[in-house]
Amino acid sequence: MTILLDGKQVAAERKTRIQTQIAALAVRGAKPGLAIVLVGDDAASRIYTTRMAKLAETMGMAVFVKELPAGISQVELLNLISALNADPAVQGILPMMPLPGHLDADQVAAHIQPAKDIDGLNPLTIGLVAAGKSLAAPCTPRAVIAILDHYHIELSGRRAVVIGRSNVVGKPLVHLLLARNATVTVCHSKTQDLAAVVSQGDIVIAAVGKVNLVQADMIKPGAVVIDVGINEVDGKMVGDVDFERVSPIASAITPVPGGVGAVTTTMVLEAVLQGMGHV
Repeated sequence: MTILLDGKQVAAERKTRIQTQIAALAVRGAKPGLAIVLVGDDAASRIYTTRMAKLAETMGMAVFVKELPAGISQVELLNLISALNADPAVQGILPMMPLPGHLDADQVAAHIQPAKDIDGLNPLTIGLVAAGKSLAAPCTPRAVIAILDHYHIELSGRRAVVIGRSNVVGKPLVHLLLARNATVTVCHSKTQDLAAVVSQGDIVIAAVGKVNLVQADMIKPGAVVIDVGINEVDGKMVGDVDFERVSPIASAITPVPGGVGAVTTTMVLEAVLQGMGHV
């Protein structure tokens, strides 16, 4: 019988732990602070900012939402990041992406103090993760690992196939899997005979953003399937995996929605607490 890897359940358990830690900090007069930087009027970024801010406040965190006009200059934006870096009330800085086209996102990422870089954007953070010196990867890859850990899915010695090589999911996920002694293969748009490569995976993680990219004939019987994809079809959110056809073949699978995405916001909160020496 296929196990449904319920992200909501994973998130609920971790939120309980986070609330306990925040309550303990409050007794000592300390309060973790999250700064969210929102530039312009990107609809998806605004929705995420509102949800993230509400969740963090509900958990007892201080939230500082910095809404900036789309026409802000690079210098002005970097000055704001510098001010947040220096603010002792802020333990985590989360710039919403994408930024307007005239702004250099890489420069903004590099300007965030590594200790406050909660989504693994700074090149130093990325390098430490790649070197196996830090687990401070972006929140989505950490959410994948959190789900696998929650359901006690063994990684050591198993073959993991990651479909997608983005800087925010695929690449950092490779390093987190290697840190757990998995044997990792990365697939991308130039991979030849994708089905044959994916079919070798004991654990298959799809993170491309293409509807039904992963079909039933690509999955080895008993494989664990993690769907990171987010796509909209006829007003409904679906992943990269053909869930209905793959489910009977997999030993365990994440749904979309209710899978990895449900855990990602929790990883933001944990990263803020890490900035205070907790979690």
